Amino acid sequence: MTKVVVSHGNIDKALKIWKVKVAKSGVPSELRKRKFYIKPGVERKIKKEEGIKNSHKKNRD
Repeated sequence: MTKVVVSHGNIDKALKIWKVKVAKSGVPSELRKRKFYIKPGVERKIKKEEGIKNSHKKNRD
């Protein structure tokens, strides 16, 4: 669980810090990924396409 200490009643700053911590932990991306069920074959196809795209990016330089 992510915890943030509120100092001097500054809730806005604490909320910003909390949002950054949650984003770094990967919770929002995990929720987006699990929103819908993806068949294993489709998931493999997506990962393969992403790998090809990433390799093209690396080879471009």
